[in-house]
Amino acid sequence: MTAPPLAPPARQRVPVTTRVPSRFLPVIATFVVFVLTFGAGSIRYEGFASGQVVANLFIDNAHLIVVAVGMTFVILTGGIDLSVGSVVALSTMIAAATLRAGWPAWLVVIVVLATGALLGLGMGVMIHRFGVQPFIATLAGMFLARGLCFVISVESISIKEARFYDIATASIPMGEVSITYSVVIALVVVAAAAYVLHLTRFGRTVYAVGGSESSATLMGLRTGRVKVGVYVISGFCSALGGLLFSFYMLSGYSLHAVGLELDAIAAVVVGGTLLAGGVGYVVGSVFGVLVLGTVQTLISFEGTLSSWWTKIVIGVLLLAFIALQRVIVRRQPVT
Repeated sequence: MTAPPLAPPARQRVPVTTRVPSRFLPVIATFVVFVLTFGAGSIRYEGFASGQVVANLFIDNAHLIVVAVGMTFVILTGGIDLSVGSVVALSTMIAAATLRAGWPAWLVVIVVLATGALLGLGMGVMIHRFGVQPFIATLAGMFLARGLCFVISVESISIKEARFYDIATASIPMGEVSITYSVVIALVVVAAAAYVLHLTRFGRTVYAVGGSESSATLMGLRTGRVKVGVYVISGFCSALGGLLFSFYMLSGYSLHAVGLELDAIAAVVVGGTLLAGGVGYVVGSVFGVLVLGTVQTLISFEGTLSSWWTKIVIGVLLLAFIALQRVIVRRQPVT
């Protein structure tokens, strides 16, 4: 009697590991919103999908991209910086006033960037050394910077210096479209920030502080230097954003960039950075800025809508992405 044939071994199911990690979902969602918004404009308006419209998104928002990069560092640590709009305005005023006084352009750039970094250093020291809440410390910085603008001048100051004007009005042809030097600077800042956050000890400590500052301290990480450093970076980026805004407006004015800090925070949050800190990417903040810029472009193409619709749409998006963040955080397993 022969034994029955052996049954073939059951195929073992190999677990599929292609599931997207939850930390990437907000960035992907922001990219999808950008594509859908831009696609809707392309369908509704003739010429909206042209390459120059895309280039103009970067040209018009180069300063906001740089400011949002600095804000990303701060929010990743669980902080906030309300001074960025005022520092942008102060930077335009310092640049315009010193250029009018005959200072060389290279010296003006150094003074503006040093001023922004110094203001950021002061706020960072207040937060770390004296235990002042980031909201209060940066609110004080906001009033200080805006007040210094009016000390310099209450009137708008035009920028007519030849080298500064040439840089501001120059364009870089790229096939059928052209961009400005401000866009190149903004993209270099984004690349440098991404490198620092993901490939340096400082960047890893930024994420660690945002995740749990006490745990990061127990691990021996230099949390104090990082907490101060992110505000120095934010101040530096705000000053650089102010220089780019000076290129864009060719003037300095005390009321420039009013409310820009809220746009920067909105762009960072819409870009997927958690307000509690520890999760977020610079590229997400860039997409957040592009979403805001696309909404503004849609309204300008429509022509009949008030500019306040931009704020309404941004508010809706902000609430939606905060809700998405809460859902993602609650679904994460407790360790």
